Amino acid sequence: MDFKRGVIMNRYELGKLLGQGNFAKVYHGRNLETGMNVAVKIVDKDRIMKVGMMNQIKREISVMKLVNHPNVVHLYEVLASKTKIYIILEYVKGGELFDVVAKGKLKEHVARKYFQQLIAAIDFCHSRGVYHRDLKLENLLLDDEGNLKVSDFGLSALVENKGLDGLLHTSCGTPAYVAPEIIKQKGYDGAKADVWSCGVVLFALLAGFLPFRDSNLMEMYRKISRSDFKYPNWFPSEARKLVSKMLDPNPKTRISTIKIMENSWFKKGLVSETRKPESMDSGSLKSNFYLEKAENLNAFDIISLSPGFDLSGLFKDNVEDKNEVQFISKQAGKDIILKVEEIAKSLNMKVLKKGDTFLKMEGGLKDGKDGFLAVDLDIFQITPNVHLIDAKQTQGDRVKFHELMNEHIKPALMDMV
Repeated sequence: MDFKRGVIMNRYELGKLLGQGNFAKVYHGRNLETGMNVAVKIVDKDRIMKVGMMNQIKREISVMKLVNHPNVVHLYEVLASKTKIYIILEYVKGGELFDVVAKGKLKEHVARKYFQQLIAAIDFCHSRGVYHRDLKLENLLLDDEGNLKVSDFGLSALVENKGLDGLLHTSCGTPAYVAPEIIKQKGYDGAKADVWSCGVVLFALLAGFLPFRDSNLMEMYRKISRSDFKYPNWFPSEARKLVSKMLDPNPKTRISTIKIMENSWFKKGLVSETRKPESMDSGSLKSNFYLEKAENLNAFDIISLSPGFDLSGLFKDNVEDKNEVQFISKQAGKDIILKVEEIAKSLNMKVLKKGDTFLKMEGGLKDGKDGFLAVDLDIFQITPNVHLIDAKQTQGDRVKFHELMNEHIKPALMDMV
């Protein structure tokens, strides 16, 4: 293999270009210390900042760290320079499942094996509050042993992305695989939408072509809305029943991943239980417990709390340049609010708004070059006894903001941290 494209961060040697998008390139790489093959996704910081994709990159990294599963492409680490973000991923060299299906339908037992691995991965993702939202043959890779690996979590969503109605509202996905409720743009259950896409994949594996095909996009959407498709005569009868339950246009009656795994056709040839408890140390157990408890807390923030995987430095070269500070408290949210309110008054800052979990203050420390300082402070409950304090500067001088946090608020709360 030719590795002549340079070395990044003195750790990885770059080889041939594997793929390219609008904002990132993926190269074959090799770990200089271990010799292990990897895929290196290189993201241009300036470009994603200009188009407002920073949160999407953060979310993709967060999600991949959360879903550590044998049938999901593994994230090894994330590195960064002043201009680039380097996402080091598992190197999956068997190609896309799309290329396999393009040659024709698969034998039933082969299709079932891939489908079992797909459902195992997606069920695990859902158990971690992650919804892929772009499942398709092109995003299902095969390793050199023929095992399926789910990739590309760039459009994924997390539990906290749900609206007040408990549904997701961002329309995304690939037209031929998208669920009818996403087309209708009235909110959708991410898990049920993923099941629909898995149904499209299973149909394609056994039929050799996609169930919804039309050169006219609107006509294809009409077919999807009615679940208007036909099985070829060679399609296995037991699998037909399962696909029909997955491609149910009504998400409320559509089958779940748990029920899929109980299906007799699905279970044939299955060596062990599809869902296995993840092997975790106490730290990762704690992080997952936090995630399940904190529906209003961004998973990126939760992961950033771990000293072993702090991503915040990837996106700002200097912490003092940030307009946001986060730290942990073991006290009740109302006690934190009272303490911060007391500090604000001592500094002649006005408390403009106050609630059980937020506080907005302004004024004081006014000798900064940008005038009066304004700060929003939000409190998120991670567990009954642990809160995350998130302070954001909304007006005024950045230096004065960090002075307020580092010299006043954080020292005053040290007994709580």
